[in-house]
Amino acid sequence: MKILNKVKLLAIAAAASSVLMPIASQAEMDVPKIGSMVVMSGLENPWDMAFTKDGSMFYTEKCKGLSVKTSSGAVNPLYGMKGSKGYPAAGNDLFCSGQAGMLGVALDPNFDKNRTLYLYSTSNKYHGAGCKTNFEKCDGNIVMKFKVSDDLKKVSNRTDIVKDIQYKPFESNQPFGGPGAHNGGRMTFGPDGYLYVGTGDRHRGICPQDNSLLCGVVLRIDGNGKGHPDNKVKGDSRIYTYGHRNVQGISFRPSDGQAFTAEHGPWHNDEITKLVSAGNGGWDPAEKVAGRGACPDEYCGYEPNQMEGMDPSVRAAYTPMSDPRFSDLMPPAWNNNGYSQGTGSAAFLKGSNWGMYEGRLATGIMGIGFGGTPGGMRIDIVDLTQDGLAVKSVIHMPVGVSKRFRGLEMGPDNALYAATDEGEIYKISAMK
Repeated sequence: MKILNKVKLLAIAAAASSVLMPIASQAEMDVPKIGSMVVMSGLENPWDMAFTKDGSMFYTEKCKGLSVKTSSGAVNPLYGMKGSKGYPAAGNDLFCSGQAGMLGVALDPNFDKNRTLYLYSTSNKYHGAGCKTNFEKCDGNIVMKFKVSDDLKKVSNRTDIVKDIQYKPFESNQPFGGPGAHNGGRMTFGPDGYLYVGTGDRHRGICPQDNSLLCGVVLRIDGNGKGHPDNKVKGDSRIYTYGHRNVQGISFRPSDGQAFTAEHGPWHNDEITKLVSAGNGGWDPAEKVAGRGACPDEYCGYEPNQMEGMDPSVRAAYTPMSDPRFSDLMPPAWNNNGYSQGTGSAAFLKGSNWGMYEGRLATGIMGIGFGGTPGGMRIDIVDLTQDGLAVKSVIHMPVGVSKRFRGLEMGPDNALYAATDEGEIYKISAMK
């Protein structure tokens, strides 16, 4: 592997962060060499990855399906979407549209024994009487589980364990307003053995604060789709936290198992947030609340001046990502100086090879720039405080490439794997 860069902490304080970095002692300056290499290319919108203990990598492509690259290097297509070619099996109810499609993948903690895999996708199977307009309940995203064969060449026994995550069926008068907006889709198992599932607000104003709907929430469920008995939200028992915009990053801090999410804001305020049961992320894009009037399509998520640049602080005051009027607000540990650059995926760095960065949170940024927002396609390394309510520093990881980093996942080799919208999966390694 070609080593691309070696940097010292003080030299790479992120310009995008408002956090001033403290002067480090010599003992703290355990800065690793970081190198990156492409391990897969020519993919179509790779979205998520999950690893077996021996290094086999399951991955999704948003509009194609699920495949696995085995530890020996063979690539096996496993389960496709309607119209996909080259897969031994497919779901004719599965489809992609806009931001929707086959998204998250997770392996059961006991995968070696039970061979169980979980998959998040958009489906038309459970639409029912809904989905005739954007203003009604539309059950269009699901969580499935499968059995994976010992030779990693096929999946079987599909069981749909969550059938009613909400979906946006029609175009609306919003930025990025096509069908399939804001689906969430990231899934990961927590140290408690439960599956955490991020969902999006699907451009419906009432979603994040209405806990009878699975949109703008994080679910905490068992392998059969039932809610954790300690979920405390008043409403659907599967909901762990609510008041989110579009959760595409969930990761658990190795030192204590604390859950954090990464979310990108509208035209303001990407955020990293410590989760607590029944906590409110504070996103409330409904019209005619908090001093707001009517908004296009009853959704105030980009107001005011949806399509024009303006001072992001004005937007943040009008529809804040974390509205302080909520008494159960989970305050963000970090926000992007009032800007939104597309912070999405997240993974805590594990392994002593990461040196001083071990235990810090890596976040993938997709570089959205609008109305004076500085563009930036990168991976950030975030040093969170112990209480999870603030950050000590944010630095840019020197990976040597600038891409739309859609998915991050730690491999069993203590390398960070990054999927990009451009069609590659990178292996990012650290060596001391």
